[in-house]
Amino acid sequence: METDTIAAVATPAGEGGIAVIRVSGPEAVSIVDQLYKGKKKLAEVETHTVHYGHVVHPRTEERIDEVLVTVMRAPRTFTREDVVEVSCHGGMVPVQKTLEALFAAGARLAEPGEFTKRAFLNGRIDLSQAEAVIDLIRSKTDRAAKIALSQAEGRLSRLINKLRSEILETLAHLAVNVDYPEYDAEEMTSQFLEERCRYISSQIEKLLSTAKQGKIYREGIQTAIIGRPNVGKSSLMNALTQENKAIVTDIPGTTRDVIEEYVNVRGIPLRLLDTAGIRETEDVVEKIGVERSRQALQQADLVLLVLNFAEPLAEEDRRLLELIGRHTAVVIVNKMDLPGQLDLEEVKQLIGDKPLITTSLKEERGIEDLEEAISQLFHLGKMDMGEGTYVSNARHIHLLNQAKESVDEVIQGIEAGMPLDMVEIDLKNAWQYLGEVIGDAVAEDLIDQIFSQFCLGK
Repeated sequence: METDTIAAVATPAGEGGIAVIRVSGPEAVSIVDQLYKGKKKLAEVETHTVHYGHVVHPRTEERIDEVLVTVMRAPRTFTREDVVEVSCHGGMVPVQKTLEALFAAGARLAEPGEFTKRAFLNGRIDLSQAEAVIDLIRSKTDRAAKIALSQAEGRLSRLINKLRSEILETLAHLAVNVDYPEYDAEEMTSQFLEERCRYISSQIEKLLSTAKQGKIYREGIQTAIIGRPNVGKSSLMNALTQENKAIVTDIPGTTRDVIEEYVNVRGIPLRLLDTAGIRETEDVVEKIGVERSRQALQQADLVLLVLNFAEPLAEEDRRLLELIGRHTAVVIVNKMDLPGQLDLEEVKQLIGDKPLITTSLKEERGIEDLEEAISQLFHLGKMDMGEGTYVSNARHIHLLNQAKESVDEVIQGIEAGMPLDMVEIDLKNAWQYLGEVIGDAVAEDLIDQIFSQFCLGK
């Protein structure tokens, strides 16, 4: 356990009305007291109170800024340590000078995620809740935020702990019957053990069934917009983002690189990639862009293929229609405001059961139909955000799969007639894997790796 006092800016970098500097540790109050000048010393004030004053450098006595200081004493704080938050003006100079004064008084700069790490190490939250904090910060839609918030509040942790209790109780019965047969304990028959394990396996399976949806909300759907040059890919990007993110001209090949942006479509975060038009070209720069477009297509979870209604189906269009055959895709026929030369019936035959949407991006028609098609493809439009528990973290999904495999191996061992003390090992492994989800049994280097993903001040 760390016993020193840490400090960092908890608000985003840059200019703003207010910046908050968070200080946590056993000496938090006494350190801030060295630079705070107000009506009372902070050591004398009540916990969870706010005080007006100024901060000065503890060595030079230079007045730095006018501040509000919030004092929160352990254990009723986020880190379960004494915490002091200094709210100063949000310019670069007052923030930097206040931090320098805190370091001169004895604090040190916090490492990324160290405040949340201390909350975990001090038992205020478990590891899954700590990971949910960063998911909440990074959430791109309301639904993603709700999933992260429910995990941060401990919904997943409670379910994991319940499953671990079921396993522990089963192990206790098993141990009594294997090790102390002379006692008149409840008989641990193979049938009883199998029924208990099937129940545990079904509960883990139920949790894993939410993984695909939860992961989509957490990470977003990587979506590649592809098509020949000048069919309206950049116009589609701009229509979905409702901003002029991409340059739109009548000149083919305007987009030379992959443009990336997150958008919210019916609560689903789409990581949109507007790609360069895929065609044969001698232009060196455009050729690089086309190659990146092909890579984006290979890695995409969803492909939006744009065709031009005002032109007949070209050979390049046919190649692209073949390319999307194995992808989840929506075909968009754009420029419906122009005289039609594209045979829509032929396109429908070529794409099979993939959705076909007609649009006129110039006249802002068809975007709602496209959003509905995307929502239907991933079956997320009516996702229940009520009392359900959703798994979205790749580490959690991996551990839950391992736990389920161990429980299923117990069932297989019983069916094969293995002695009960042999299958006990797999049941203990399942208990261990579930413990790693909430951080009850996890390596220190993994903890460091998880918290290193956090920003400073969190």
